[in-house]
Amino acid sequence: MGEGHEPRPLRSALSPASVYLARHGQTAYNHEGRFQGQQEIPLDATGRAQALELAERAVPYAFSALWTSPLLRARETAAAVAERLGLEPVQDPRFMETDAGDWTDRSFADVRAEAPELFDAFASADPDFAFPGGESFAEQELRVQAGLDDVQAGALPALVVCHGMVIRAALYPRMHAGASAFTRVPNGAIVPLEADAAEHIDAGEGSATQAS
Repeated sequence: MGEGHEPRPLRSALSPASVYLARHGQTAYNHEGRFQGQQEIPLDATGRAQALELAERAVPYAFSALWTSPLLRARETAAAVAERLGLEPVQDPRFMETDAGDWTDRSFADVRAEAPELFDAFASADPDFAFPGGESFAEQELRVQAGLDDVQAGALPALVVCHGMVIRAALYPRMHAGASAFTRVPNGAIVPLEADAAEHIDAGEGSATQAS
């Protein structure tokens, strides 16, 4: 299981949003607690099962469009959903995970031991965080929001298969005062694009591994 702050419990509930975000299935890096960043990491056996389970849970939403990050773990997840729903996934690089820079391929434990305060800023999704030699959360927010503008201008309801920190980047600007703070979501979870998303997560059977 990946390391990081423990997530608070999430409840499952369908929400009337027009855009939803789904976290890809588990990878070996998620399970081991390593930074995968923008590497082409495939789903592991658990992740493939989560992708199939996600595809079944997506049916009641009656999605009209399917978008995906072009990274392998997201594409493999989206492929399972596409086959079940009969949709053609649209790949968009704006929904790629954060570029982890110098932390790419390193274990959470090693980085935490070397730079505990910086690691905690990452793990808590501090909006001011930036990966050393990589991308900042602020930079990621700009590209993710631009991608979501195009999703919202297209066929709806739409599902975007992406990554844990992409979901953070999508939700953070939409949070109103008093809204639930961003929390890690399980692999395979479906999250509505709305201010109170943390209260309406369709969590499925995935475990809440630290986004990486």
